[in-house]
Amino acid sequence: MSVSINKITVLGSGVMGHGIAQVSAMAGYNVTLRDIEQSFLDKAMEKIRWSLNKLVEKQKLSQQDADKIFARITPVVDLKTALKGADLLIEAVPEDMNLKKKVYAEVDSFAEDKTLYASNTSTLPITDMAALTSRPERFIGLHFFNPPQLMPLVEVIPGAKSNAGMVDMAMDYCKKVGKQPVLCKKDVPGFIVNRVFIPLVHEAVYCMERDNASMTQIDSAVKFRMSFPMGIFELADYTGLDVIHKATVEMHMRDAKVIFPHPKIKQLFDEKNLGQKTGKGFYEYKGDKYERVNLTEQEAATYNPIKLLAVAANNAAWLITNGVCDRAELEKALKLGMGLKKELFATMQEFGPQNVVKTLQELAAKYGQFYQPDPYLVSYRA
Repeated sequence: MSVSINKITVLGSGVMGHGIAQVSAMAGYNVTLRDIEQSFLDKAMEKIRWSLNKLVEKQKLSQQDADKIFARITPVVDLKTALKGADLLIEAVPEDMNLKKKVYAEVDSFAEDKTLYASNTSTLPITDMAALTSRPERFIGLHFFNPPQLMPLVEVIPGAKSNAGMVDMAMDYCKKVGKQPVLCKKDVPGFIVNRVFIPLVHEAVYCMERDNASMTQIDSAVKFRMSFPMGIFELADYTGLDVIHKATVEMHMRDAKVIFPHPKIKQLFDEKNLGQKTGKGFYEYKGDKYERVNLTEQEAATYNPIKLLAVAANNAAWLITNGVCDRAELEKALKLGMGLKKELFATMQEFGPQNVVKTLQELAAKYGQFYQPDPYLVSYRA
């Protein structure tokens, strides 16, 4: 299946939708951006204009190019009109299976035979979504990271019936829009990055309780001793506790063994303390400016983050054992999607693989199955 993609329709004009529309237009594609209300579209187009103007200010684009890119994006409310002539549809509506069901039923009644389907989801099963449509073999997951204009990674996830041509098309499209795709070979809960990241947030809360450690102690250790771009609580606040809670529920529903939820995440979600965006999550924030939490190497020295490292490495090992990706692709995804400054397995090497396995065995004996060390870790040799 060799397809040429010229016209792209993006469904949903929120943060992800308008970001995907912008990067596609910047790569030369003609884009139709569709949402259910004109006011949503007006807001999205304003944000795209603002983002392009920023690039002009930074002299990364000429005004003339920015105007051309902007002109390639057509906002449309009517779905039938939006799908006319589309080679590729990228759905970026909110992460709710019932909503997706409704959207795909409508899309299916209007889409032309040639249109290929992609969903920008961070956790929902691709195979289940594909089954809602009349073309499961021409359906794929494209998980862009937030914000799409800046984040280099896209996880490409085939469903059980996606054909090989869809994988080639998706990888090719990602490269054309200047992204680095990583193929997630199996449609598993959390795909690659969230399979490592989401359980880690819960583990950090357990560490705080079990080790009687403070948030800044844990965060300092995660940043300076595990080479993360920021602390794990800080990263959770930055991502949004709503995003983390929804991903947790979804992953747990698909396979209870892949995550060990701590009730604190749901509590913060229920209290609408969603992190940076609401002014309070794990930490409190003042004003609109993004503030960094004060983390220091001195404080990092007061806490050993081996339990967090062990859980991250164990989930990473699970991905390798289950044939979701190989170690090189895993490390690439964690570097680009989570901003790890050093490879996860290189960090594990520093702490000692046998110490990591021993930590997991002790945790498993005390707290259960979730911590059982993966065979890849048990037999790990650098």
